[in-house]
Amino acid sequence: MATRLRKHANGDSLAHDEPPAASTSSTSSSAISGLLATAATATDREEVKVNNASATEMKHACDDALKRFLSRPELFKQIYTHTDVRLALGWACVFIAAGTGLYGWKVEFEKSKPAVWAGLVLYITLTVIQTLYAYFIEGDIVFVGKRKTFDKRIVTERITIHSNSTPSTPTHPPAYSLSLSYVRSTSGGKSLLGKGRSSSERGYNTFFDERGALDQEAFERWVGGLVGGVMEGKSD
Repeated sequence: MATRLRKHANGDSLAHDEPPAASTSSTSSSAISGLLATAATATDREEVKVNNASATEMKHACDDALKRFLSRPELFKQIYTHTDVRLALGWACVFIAAGTGLYGWKVEFEKSKPAVWAGLVLYITLTVIQTLYAYFIEGDIVFVGKRKTFDKRIVTERITIHSNSTPSTPTHPPAYSLSLSYVRSTSGGKSLLGKGRSSSERGYNTFFDERGALDQEAFERWVGGLVGGVMEGKSD
């Protein structure tokens, strides 16, 4: 697979009319590797430009580009569980704060104190839960994707990607780091067919030019190579 990806990187790209992986009845991980190596044409893109002196801005731009690339219909369906949980907790805090404030405004102070205190404690509790969830459970996960194919049986593939920004050192520029884990299973996850782990990092200067513009094709080739490799069982 690595040899095939190097060919694509040198210009021998796959045809864009290749059948989507999700529509094939016997899709293999090698088939999706071809789709991963196929970048969108330049006319399909909007230029991504950031302040290249800010590692935070460059990381966010890379995170967004990764999600756009992998959440294409023929690749993975993005799973938003972590985002949904944080949003639910956040909205719950908003409603509790609004309800408590309105109650305290309409009811005289002494009578409203028990309910206001209860609302305040509940608000603080939910805020702490939201913070702990984001830190310990969601962590640095940037993408969770799932796809289902049929190869004599329904096969579910799930990939989880963590991203980090590595600080610069006197000898190395700041870098974008990815860690990937992949599971392929059937029978509703009861039967494990394969799994893999991988990690890699590249300096931001590999993908951003002096204007701060992101080379999206080069970035997608790198991400596609990592994802295709971990799906084929190539682990660190």
